[in-house]
Parts: sequence; structure tokens; C-alpha cells
Amino acid sequence: MAEAVSPGLIDLRSDTVTRPTPAMRRVMAEAEVGDDVYGEDPAIRALEERVADLFGHEAALFVPSGTMGNQIGMRLVCEPGQEVLCDADAHVVTYEMGAAAAVFGISTRTVVSAGGLLDADALIDQVRPRGDWHLTATAAVAVENTHNRGGGRVQPLAELQRLWDWSRGAGVAVHLDGARIWNASVAAGVELATYGRLADTASVCLSKGLGAPVGSVLVASAERIAVGRLWRKRLGGGMRQAGVLAAAGSYALNHHFARLAEDHEHARLLAKRLGVDPATVETNMVVVDDVPAPVVAEAAKAQGVLVSQVSPRRVRLVTHLDVDRTAVERAGDVLAALLDR
Repeated sequence: MAEAVSPGLIDLRSDTVTRPTPAMRRVMAEAEVGDDVYGEDPAIRALEERVADLFGHEAALFVPSGTMGNQIGMRLVCEPGQEVLCDADAHVVTYEMGAAAAVFGISTRTVVSAGGLLDADALIDQVRPRGDWHLTATAAVAVENTHNRGGGRVQPLAELQRLWDWSRGAGVAVHLDGARIWNASVAAGVELATYGRLADTASVCLSKGLGAPVGSVLVASAERIAVGRLWRKRLGGGMRQAGVLAAAGSYALNHHFARLAEDHEHARLLAKRLGVDPATVETNMVVVDDVPAPVVAEAAKAQGVLVSQVSPRRVRLVTHLDVDRTAVERAGDVLAALLDR
């Protein structure tokens, strides 16, 4: 069992490690709730309506996790025996435990990209048509924004638009893994509705940069969300008085969305301190390459700083709500000394 993280540690492993603020806890405790499986939880319904509106879709579905949101979203646009095409480092194929195949009978195929950066033509060129019984038909393309293993990279709007425009004539759906779409919106100055209209289904996380403890929201058409609600129940995601969680998500949207710019600034400060070009840091992630990751991670931990080992030669640092500027500066000093920078 993993050890509990000491409150005194500076935790840069991920933006999933945040804890609810006192104000968020109060809102959760005071939430008006009902049985969501019956559709009677007012806090859940309000959050779903709000997120659907933010992304310009008809409806939304609150789910316990980003993985559930992604997998249901892909299932809504892809039948068993068909395939989803995506980037080789996409979260949906790297970190979601083969769920598309294991749970839904959906095949996935990947295309290697340059650091997770979307190249619409590269994906389009690999799409396999329907109607040829020799081939597994490509039913959907999945895009991740921001791209986790790409170091928090924001996908170019022009490429998203090109993929969308092509998909309308090709009969291929687009699923957006928008776990950190909030970061992308703040960094690029692109409205959430603009990203939303370029996807048939989209899963957006409340428990990463926004600082809510649990939950994601899947957005799509009303017809698809009605089917998605059935899948959520089948997968064990039918929650009861879950309004306490929805209240945290609503609070996060009200108070923690705009402040993501602060996390991005902190990440650039950290990058500069460690000799990483700040221009390569688009959001809240700093990637340091060509270092002995296990050694660095253990040495940093001994000095009160936690980092993520992405590979034997790469560490990742993620800024978030629970890391203020003082902590960033201290972490930068510790890591710079270890890396001799």
C-alpha cells in the first residue's frame, strides 16, 4: 500500500493530488441532494446542464472518472468490432487499461505523432473505410487536449477544425478526451464552446486542474447521453446522492477555472529555473529529459519534493492549486541542485 503523502511535501507528481479547499468542503456539506439514478439530484442536474451549455452540446452526464467518461464516449460513437484511431501516446490507450477492448469489444489503432501534437492529415490517412469486409472499419478518431504525455501540449485549433471538417463527410466521429481542456482554453484563449463544437462526444475532468475531488462530465447530443446513462449504470457508475460531488465540481468551475493561468505561470518559472525553455511549456506541465529519473525522484523526495517518473530518463512536474509560488521556487531550487543546473 502506498504511503500517505505528508502535508509538508511539495507534490508535483500530478494535478490530481489536490485536496478540496475549506470553502469547497462547505459547499459539498451544504449541497441539496437526491437520488441521481432516479434523476432527482438537483446539484447533479445543474452541473450537467451547465457543462453541456459551456461546450455547446445538448446534454451531459456526470461520471465518477475520466476513464469512464472517455470509454462511454467512445462506445457511443463506435460499435463492437469497429475501431477508434488515436495518437500512440493517447491517454485512452496508454492509461485506461485496455478498457475499449476489454469492456466494449472496440479495437484501437494508433499513429505516432510529434510529441502528441495533432496532425489531422496523419490520422485521416490511416482511416479505414466502412463497407470493406477485409478491413476493420474506423468509426471514430480520439483526440486528447491538452496532451498528457506530450507535456501538457495544446492542440492547434486549425488542426482540430480540419479533422472535424473532414469527419463530417467521411462519416467518422470525433471523440475529445478533454481531461485538461480547461487548461487548453485558458492557455490558448479559445472558448470551451469552440472546442466542444469540434467533437461528437467529449469527456472533461473536474478532478485535475480544477481541484474537485471526484468526477468528470461527458457531453454529447441528448440522444447519445440517454444511451450513455444506460452504460454508466451497467458499469457501476449509477450514483445516488452524488450532489455532494457535483457541488464540488460547480464550485471548481466558479472559483478555479480562471486561476489556471497562475499554474501555467508557475510551470514556466519552474522550467526557467531548471534550464528548460519556457516557450515549450504551454500549460501546467514541465518535462525534463535526459536525466536519471529514479535517482532524481528519490533524491527530491528526500528533500520534500515529489515528481513523476515518466520514463527512466524523463521526469514530469505538474503545477496545480495546492502549489503556490513559494513552493514552486523551493522545488525549483531543490531540483536545480540535483540536476546541477
